[in-house]
Amino acid sequence: MATVNVSNFLTKSFDWQTMVDQLIEVSSRPKVTLEKEQVKNTEKIAALTEIKTAMQELQDSVQALRETAVFSARTVSSDTANTTWKANSTAGAALGTHRIAVTQLATVAKLQGNTDIGAGLSGSTLATLNTAATITAGFFSINGKHVAISTTDSLDQVFTAINTATAGAVTAAYNAASDRIELTSSGPLMIGAANDTSNFLGAMRLTNNVTFDGGTGTYSTTSSSTLGTVKLNSPLASAGLRTAVPGTGSFSLNGVAIDYDGATDSLATVLARINASGAGVTAAYDAVNDRVTLANNKTGDFGITLGGDTGGLLDSLGLTGGAFAAGQDAQFTVNGGPVLTSSSNTLDPTAHGITGLSVTVNSETTQTLEVVTDGATSFTAIQNFIEKFNTVQSLIDTSTKITSSAGKVTTSILSDNREVDKWADQLRALAFGTISGLTGSVKRLDDLGIDFDGITGQLAIKDEAKLSTTLLERPDDVEAFFLSGDTGLVSKVYSFLTTAKKADLDAQTRLSKDNLKIDTQIADIQRRLDAEREKLTNSFLAMQSAQSKAQSQNTYLTNTFFKNTSSS
Repeated sequence: MATVNVSNFLTKSFDWQTMVDQLIEVSSRPKVTLEKEQVKNTEKIAALTEIKTAMQELQDSVQALRETAVFSARTVSSDTANTTWKANSTAGAALGTHRIAVTQLATVAKLQGNTDIGAGLSGSTLATLNTAATITAGFFSINGKHVAISTTDSLDQVFTAINTATAGAVTAAYNAASDRIELTSSGPLMIGAANDTSNFLGAMRLTNNVTFDGGTGTYSTTSSSTLGTVKLNSPLASAGLRTAVPGTGSFSLNGVAIDYDGATDSLATVLARINASGAGVTAAYDAVNDRVTLANNKTGDFGITLGGDTGGLLDSLGLTGGAFAAGQDAQFTVNGGPVLTSSSNTLDPTAHGITGLSVTVNSETTQTLEVVTDGATSFTAIQNFIEKFNTVQSLIDTSTKITSSAGKVTTSILSDNREVDKWADQLRALAFGTISGLTGSVKRLDDLGIDFDGITGQLAIKDEAKLSTTLLERPDDVEAFFLSGDTGLVSKVYSFLTTAKKADLDAQTRLSKDNLKIDTQIADIQRRLDAEREKLTNSFLAMQSAQSKAQSQNTYLTNTFFKNTSSS
């Protein structure tokens, strides 16, 4: 009896998982198409973003032509090499050559108080002496002998040390009446040495200005000026002034009241109070000459008025009998004209009448200044405009071009966007067009030596000499071409770019919204695919279970059948 061996069929391996993947792959084709469309939209957004950024940079370069007054900028040169005059000009300054002859510089008025307002040397040690220079420890030399001193020594101790070091040959003494130190010697006298480590001799203003007295046979030298100075930071009552100021008071300086208190205010405090007031004066203490000086903050023929002192400070400072030196105005001529004056050494249009020109002078010389158009500034600005213009043209061309080679047509990411391609044409038309209503020599870019480079949409400076000459000689015509109200090139390009940037942004927004819709579609498809995979998987698992059961039954029947046959 023939037998049917179904076990081979039931046990035969069946890769149902691969079949499920293949079925799902077929069903996924709409999703793949949507994903490709989404990638393309993203690439379009990136291209549009790049173009919009380039248009913004072009718009910025156009705005720079409008805001920085590049066409009316001026520069000034001098015929004097390495001039120390400082000349500058504002936008729109009058062009021309100006020969300026300065015969007198402006100076400030000064009031120098009397010298020696201090009471003379005071202090128990070298460290506390009221000298102009702080005395340092070390040694100094007299006739080649080292005299060692310490800042804790008294002046008398130093004098003893001098006498001892020179074996009694040199005698030192302080003359309180003249406020000077005197050195006398029975023999030749030599002061100081290159290797001295103390500044005592300098602080005491002792030099080798030695005199010889034939009658006594002695050599001597004396301090070159008085030694005692005012203690700047001590109260006026104890500052070492020849006439102390113990009480309070007030004085007037150029009509401004200055108050003081001799018991608490130091000279430094009073000077700072003057400088911080509205008197327009700088006050200072000259420690070398032991006097106070006042100087106007402004140059020119202005006075310094003092008065109304209720506490005697002006007398103590030697200002009431001081020497006044009047300030003077600057005097100059322009192009050989009449003598002009200025209270300041900065000669501005109010002094010389030349629009936009300002010259700060510091020497009584004659120089020729030439005010010319700052062509370099405008040239650079125009170059920047051309560069940004060409960048926009290149990006649009790269993103929209369609090429054909050997019968194969190749497109670009924005080839299907005719609006973007039109932007390049519109920009070229604006750049190539003529500005109407102008009466000057510049009505189009070609009049500046600027034209398109061959058949491309790129601008280029074809005649650099023509551009430079026009910028220097006819800046007003150039400015009118670029900046004539709503009709100038700047206004036209700026307005167009504003519209084009909005259209670019709108296109990006549409593409972004499309991608959001695609996200929803992809998600819906994915849910269907997931459900379909689950259904197929469950079906094949059920089939696999049934197959396993059938295989078990087949094994049972086969064993039973062949066993019974063998028995018979």
